[in-house]
Amino acid sequence: MAFCLHEGFFKVQAIISVVLYVLASATVTQETTIGVHPTDPCYTYTELDDPWRNISETQSSQTCGTWSGWYRLLINGLSAYIPDMCVEDFICGSYVPLWIRGGHPTVTDGVVARNVCTHWNDSCCCYQFPIAVKACPGNYFVYELNDPIFCSAHCTDINVILQESCTNQTPEECLEDLLEQIDSITAEVLPLNTVTSLLNMVLEATEKILESPQSASQTELAYYGNRVLKTSEKLISSLVKPTKTSANVSFTLSSVEGRVFMVGPHVTFDEIPPLITSNSSVDIDLVGIAKNNNEKSAAVGFMSYITMENLLKADFFNTTNNTINTMMSTVISVTLPKTTNTKLTKPVNFTFRHIRKFDPSGSLSCVYWNSSEWIVDGCSVINTNSIFTVCSCVHLSTFALIMQTSSRPPKSNSMLDLLNLMCVIVGLLFFILALLTFALCQWSPGVNNVARINICISLLLAHLLFLLTQLLLSRIHPKPVLCKVMAGLLHFLFLSGFVWMLIEAVLLFICVKNLSQIRSKKREVLNSGFLCVIGYVVALVVVGVSAAVVPNGFGSERCWIKTDEGFIWSFLGPVCVILSLNMILMIIIGFSLNSTLMKLNAEVSQLKQTRIMVFKTISQFVVLGCSWILGFFTESSEVLEIIFLILNSQQGTFIFLIYCFFNNEIRQQYWKCFTSLCSRRKTNEGTKNAKD
Repeated sequence: MAFCLHEGFFKVQAIISVVLYVLASATVTQETTIGVHPTDPCYTYTELDDPWRNISETQSSQTCGTWSGWYRLLINGLSAYIPDMCVEDFICGSYVPLWIRGGHPTVTDGVVARNVCTHWNDSCCCYQFPIAVKACPGNYFVYELNDPIFCSAHCTDINVILQESCTNQTPEECLEDLLEQIDSITAEVLPLNTVTSLLNMVLEATEKILESPQSASQTELAYYGNRVLKTSEKLISSLVKPTKTSANVSFTLSSVEGRVFMVGPHVTFDEIPPLITSNSSVDIDLVGIAKNNNEKSAAVGFMSYITMENLLKADFFNTTNNTINTMMSTVISVTLPKTTNTKLTKPVNFTFRHIRKFDPSGSLSCVYWNSSEWIVDGCSVINTNSIFTVCSCVHLSTFALIMQTSSRPPKSNSMLDLLNLMCVIVGLLFFILALLTFALCQWSPGVNNVARINICISLLLAHLLFLLTQLLLSRIHPKPVLCKVMAGLLHFLFLSGFVWMLIEAVLLFICVKNLSQIRSKKREVLNSGFLCVIGYVVALVVVGVSAAVVPNGFGSERCWIKTDEGFIWSFLGPVCVILSLNMILMIIIGFSLNSTLMKLNAEVSQLKQTRIMVFKTISQFVVLGCSWILGFFTESSEVLEIIFLILNSQQGTFIFLIYCFFNNEIRQQYWKCFTSLCSRRKTNEGTKNAKD
């Protein structure tokens, strides 16, 4: 079979074949349309339906074709075509597969001549010979085939060339044409790649209708939704094959996920595992259903539609006028294809993952589609939380989860919003004053302000960015990338602020524990470079890992961390750990101070310094962020919300008061600076008066 090694011999054979073909068909030319035939081959052809010709068929053999005349190619009753790109070798049920070179014609081209290539010996077109092709109305092709010189077989693939037939059609006409073609399929079983190709085409055509400038009415949306559901159920039914024990098929596309499970009379287990997709799962007693059938077999088809909610909208759920309906799940469809007795032995349970933010004040309903609206008959909610809802139904159909909320928007507390704005602005000012003091004033060599400075920097930037984000939310939120970046930066800045609070707590613990050795201890263990690595790298790692695990976790409606899928715990988790450690350290510090006070001499100056230390330690409760614990209780009390708002917006104020204003050395430097400015002003005024 190494005939490509003798190119000269086969080139001569090819020339002879072309000459004989042209002489036999006097009006045929290689480049132009073949003459008019006495009878139109689009209506006088022989159907060639050999599933082994499909390009997905990888089992090859020495299959030889014998043809003469015009043929229409099919795959299990579905219109097919010869591929017009190089195919792999040893497929299509033959050692030597054939494909068309030069592409397919259009309907207006009439009959054209093309070359068929053989893939053999690592050559895509080892040998070629001519055939005639015609595109027919109805989106199919006919081919005039002749016996090849050697044993080979034409490949076929599902006919997915719909662009031409849809060029002069509206999206609605294009979808109808496609659905009619699928309805005409008579095959009971189709290959998986054929089913997925058709499903992709149907859902893409549906999306074009939704993208059309002319918006479809509610009636039209319901009509197309019903048509797509019916077609999808027919296609998934074609994946069911007889089995003695059990079998399953699954696929995942961009717009739909499908799972098929089949059991036979000799199934070896009592129940099938749950059928799971990305956003939903179903638990059904398929083995029990099979036992109620004479054949002792049954099959279940489960489909989860990503975009079906655009057709079967939540608005189809009839409720009172003062509620808003929100689709909280993907639309799913469950059927029992090729099963004689479809009576359920027990209720079917569905688990829906919420695809939108859950509103605790909303009401959830498990609904099914009855061809014109969503209704709840036979379905109920048996368990729910902020992430998942479990529904139970006594029948099979197309299901979804819908949440009803009040149409009245939540009341906005303008006074609380104003208080929040004022407190944040005041806190920002004191952060700036504290940073200026740390940077410009002279501090004792034993004082380590690294943690305090970085707390101020992190929280200053975090509060400032958060304030700007909320003020410009209407401009930022429509830009998803910018919104996610802002959320990620806020996550990093707030988290780094908390890490620095923990570092400050550790430093304070060392200070209290070693009152007589503060300077040497800090120099030995906690140098500034080491602290900076901990303060920022830990926060950066947490944010980076969170973004890698859940890439879509950032960018909520407020351009913050999304609360679904538990992603908010990428922030709350580390914060809770840090607050717990800070509280423990605060308790230890309190006991240590009490022990230290008992050992100190009763000197006035020493007692005064100790009291200041106690006051500063108590004030550290706010500086170290322990007051953030109140945030877990603000929903139940407006008073706690106000206290939480004031304390946590004033961390900069407390830092300034404790470490700057109440520090005698720093106050003296303030006074010197103030008196120097006043004296300089008086000198300038005296000089000006003397000149006058």
